Amino acid sequence: MLMAAPRVLAIVLAGGEGKRLMPLTAHRAKPAVPFGGLYRLIDFALSNVINSHYLHVIVLTQYKSHSLDRHVSKTWRMSSLLGNYVAAVPAQQRVGKHWYLGSADAIYQCLNIIEDERPDIVVVVGADHVYRMDFSQMVDAHIASGAEFTVAAIRQPIEEADQFGVIEVDPSDPTKIKAFLEKPKNPVGLADSPNEVLASMGNYVINADALVRAVTEDAESATSRHDMGGDIVPAFVERGTAGVYDFIRNDVPGSTPRDRDYWRDVGTLDAYFDANIDLIAVEPVFNLYNDEWPLYTGYTSLAPAKFVHAGAGRLGHAADSIVSPGVVISGATVSGSILSPGVRMHSWAQVTDSVIMDGVDVQRYAQVHRAILDKNVIVPERARIGLDREHDLARGFTVTPSGITIVPKGTIITE
Repeated sequence: MLMAAPRVLAIVLAGGEGKRLMPLTAHRAKPAVPFGGLYRLIDFALSNVINSHYLHVIVLTQYKSHSLDRHVSKTWRMSSLLGNYVAAVPAQQRVGKHWYLGSADAIYQCLNIIEDERPDIVVVVGADHVYRMDFSQMVDAHIASGAEFTVAAIRQPIEEADQFGVIEVDPSDPTKIKAFLEKPKNPVGLADSPNEVLASMGNYVINADALVRAVTEDAESATSRHDMGGDIVPAFVERGTAGVYDFIRNDVPGSTPRDRDYWRDVGTLDAYFDANIDLIAVEPVFNLYNDEWPLYTGYTSLAPAKFVHAGAGRLGHAADSIVSPGVVISGATVSGSILSPGVRMHSWAQVTDSVIMDGVDVQRYAQVHRAILDKNVIVPERARIGLDREHDLARGFTVTPSGITIVPKGTIITE
């Protein structure tokens, strides 16, 4: 007799403040930050969940959540006829006069949803990483292992272990977690790859009853940070019921050898910039054009991009770039960049190696190099961005250690 498929509820943790992404998070939550021209960071997590055929999804929001709530409600509409949904759930102070104290507390404060849904298994994912993953394969592995709690992990160079929560596996059973080490200095490499470690991806599969018990016990602890990675995972490891799922085993339809195990934590401005640039190579490090595992987002009814003027010295063109719908490049030059919907570029302007968000206006003869321009920035005629670090700093712009200049949302540059 065939066993019934487990009931699965997906929880997307989308309350991140994203302080290290300031000023991009000055007016929005980290999961709402635009990415790759058309998308927001949360679209990657939600696309993975939906493509995995898990269609009961809640999104836990908190920090500056208006644009995130609006994006989820307008974009992620499921069939109510079939009982499917993607629902944004704001912090509600259901158990006391405090907001979410951490990711585990966020789940604890929403246990009423788990009680109403009555799932067998809960898939918990972060909302601010760039990757493709079939969570149904992880759920199958979790059930087969007999673990109560399974952590998704990706192989990382051993010299970068101090940047992650690192999983040490049981030598007798590589699917079982022996120890969970927070940013270790001298970890042991993997048996089959001594120069690598398994780093937590912040994605979990948990038996629903075990999750309810764990976050309830955690809520009663006066010393807990109420964090899924920092507190809940070690509790299951100590109990001996924590398993690990090696991301290298995940086989996403349509993936290429180059992007098969791609995963990026875009927690800093430099990492965010680099992940955007990963998209535009001839053979992209992360391939947006995989129709077998589509990335969903909310842009519709936009006019096609337009390139105008073809005269000598005034050629509207873009090379090695992503140009979104609604963009007009009028006698300007774009190279190695991402242009989001509604961008306007005027004659003799130049944008190179940059990320340009929605509605930016780059006027005649202006130059933008190695910069991130947030939404609705106006770059006046002959202005220069990213070419003089001291001048950029004097104007109040952020400049990263690698030299990326960030101009905040809605800035009208005056000099």
